[in-house]
Amino acid sequence: MSEITTPINKFINSPENITKELLEGYVMAYKDKVALSAENTIVRANAKSDDKVAIVTLGGAGHEPALSGFVGEGMLDCSVVGDIFAAPGAPRVLEALKQFNREAGILMVVLNHAGDVMSANMAMQLAERLNIRIKILLTHEDISAGLDTPDEERRGLAGCVPLYKIVGAAAEEGKSLEEIYEIGERFNKQMATLAVAMKACTHPQNGAVIAELPEGEMEIGMGQHGEGGGGRMPLVSADDTAERMITPLMKKLQLAKSDKVLLYINGVGATTHMEMSIVFRKACQIIEAAGCEVADGKITEILTVQEQSGFQMILAKLDDDHIEYLKNRASDAPYWTVLPK
Repeated sequence: MSEITTPINKFINSPENITKELLEGYVMAYKDKVALSAENTIVRANAKSDDKVAIVTLGGAGHEPALSGFVGEGMLDCSVVGDIFAAPGAPRVLEALKQFNREAGILMVVLNHAGDVMSANMAMQLAERLNIRIKILLTHEDISAGLDTPDEERRGLAGCVPLYKIVGAAAEEGKSLEEIYEIGERFNKQMATLAVAMKACTHPQNGAVIAELPEGEMEIGMGQHGEGGGGRMPLVSADDTAERMITPLMKKLQLAKSDKVLLYINGVGATTHMEMSIVFRKACQIIEAAGCEVADGKITEILTVQEQSGFQMILAKLDDDHIEYLKNRASDAPYWTVLPK
């Protein structure tokens, strides 16, 4: 019988094998949808035809079901997975780009975190030397640093998931690389996210607490790896929290009457659906009071941070084509199929 040598309250085996083993288990469960094509690289089990643009992403493990849970028809073609909370590195990203090289091109969706951006940029430079046609779409919807913060200084959060759905559906439709980039970047620019945490998580490989929050306090703006958000305050009610978050999100997007929006409450690990439903209720009431319509709403977990307690509120202004791709185009990505409609 093997024993866990590190004092971590998680059902794991050897800490160094977590990423490998979680991906192997995931593929075993959904073998009709996904496969491992190389070390820690998840691809569709039934590949898209080469005359359509491939959608590739990358990022660290530890945020399940993101990012690999959204590989599937109508969404991602490939997810290159790094170790826990770590970028996968340029060499492995380049191998994925070589695998999906095609005349139609590749769109690589990257969340704005230093390691991911460095891996993506280096891999893209090397890929272009091999005449691989590629564009990078960088998500940066976190507004915790301020509404006027430049895009390059804002983090990418769980808003990448509805973006995967939009660009994946457009690619499945046969749109060109340039058309898909325009559709995705338009959504990207009309999206804003804000996170809140009451309790941080522990690192599953060493048991270290990645951030400290005193009992009875919360922090609006805490990042996906424990990064500070500058909004620490005493814990307030669900309605007050929702109002403190939805108000700057709406201001960032400059919503006007009759605008149609996406509103997702994404639980990050330890927050109950009961709590998220109460938060959604208040945020939706505020949006509707402003004369806007929630055209796509979800209360779910699409990107987690281990056992962190809190949620991310994602708001986006939707154009008609975005609604079509989100609502009326099918996907068999394992974790998209279980989301509420």
